[in-house]
Amino acid sequence: MWILVLVLGLTAALFSILDVWYFLRAFLAILRARLQPVVKDLLKEHTFSSLVLPHDLDFLLHMNNSRYLREADFARLSFFTRSGLFGAIHSLGAGMVMAACTARYRRSLRLLETFEIRSRLLCWDDKAFYVEQRFVAPKDGFVCAVLLSRQHIIGNSPDKVVQSMCKRKVESPEFPEEVLHWIKYNDTSSQKLRAESGASNNTKDQ
Repeated sequence: MWILVLVLGLTAALFSILDVWYFLRAFLAILRARLQPVVKDLLKEHTFSSLVLPHDLDFLLHMNNSRYLREADFARLSFFTRSGLFGAIHSLGAGMVMAACTARYRRSLRLLETFEIRSRLLCWDDKAFYVEQRFVAPKDGFVCAVLLSRQHIIGNSPDKVVQSMCKRKVESPEFPEEVLHWIKYNDTSSQKLRAESGASNNTKDQ
């Protein structure tokens, strides 16, 4: 009996100090991606399906805006695993972190509504990959939300990562206009924040 109480206590403690469901979903997303066929084309769109559950809801009974970012995280894990991007980064002894993200919400997702997250690699520069993710309602194809993120490579460069994957040098696709505007906004924001803190302009953000 006391073993059961101990197990229940440890489980409760674990759930109280860690977001266990996040780690479980992330693990399952990666496992599922590893069991699926490898996507040879790095620029090919990747589809990740999901469902709005009760714990995703906010006071207005639609999916909380923060849940979009969480679901996008799982979709990227799947995308980067299936495309071989994670494998190439790790083989080079490098790492990747989220350096910037913006989301635009167009229509609410409701309880038990299914949706697809369509992720694609848009382009890259000397420091980061730029990824677009669209939340699409399968019933009518409407894009409910769009998320743009900057995935910064630590300890190497995107060019080297892509070269490792493709076994040859590959140039980045042309930067979409909205991405160029977004990069300019981020650069302006960084300069403003450095000026406010008195940091040198040589101090770079990720």
